[in-house]
Amino acid sequence: MESGADSTAKAAKGPPSPPSQGASAARRLWRFSNLIMAVFFGLAGAVQVNDPDPGLWIVAYSVPAALTLVVSINPSIADNIVWRSLSDLHSAACVMGSAILGYSLFANSQKNILHEEEGRELFGLVIVTVWMSLCRSSAKTLGGIRLAIAIFLSVFPFVMWLYIYVNAEMRASWPSHCKTVI
Repeated sequence: MESGADSTAKAAKGPPSPPSQGASAARRLWRFSNLIMAVFFGLAGAVQVNDPDPGLWIVAYSVPAALTLVVSINPSIADNIVWRSLSDLHSAACVMGSAILGYSLFANSQKNILHEEEGRELFGLVIVTVWMSLCRSSAKTLGGIRLAIAIFLSVFPFVMWLYIYVNAEMRASWPSHCKTVI
């Protein structure tokens, strides 16, 4: 039960104030970053058709593409139990895949990590895992460092694709199925 003083204090405060301009801009940036990442994950899944194990990688990128697209449309969905369960399950699989690829790279790597197929696959899984973690935590709070990381991560894959496209010598040692996607 509320005392008279408590209810008077609540009445004096009035209705909650509308979100500030900064908070509104942060939400728009977050939604736009999710849209960009949904496009990236969709493209990453689409280029896997010529990979030796396309089914695995198409799923690895299509699931976060769909989850991220939904968050770009309705950010509060990240608090839904079904969305969280799918995200957690996919993230756990990506962490396991990252561990396996990381071990393989550590044991067998002979070149720069981007010259190794496992290195590029590892980077993809890490991006998926970090993005899903950001989406999951966005249901509680978003701003500051998380938003900065989101903006950086949403631009980073496209900058890397552009860098690799411009530097043809970087692709020279790649297997043929990797050379045809750019």
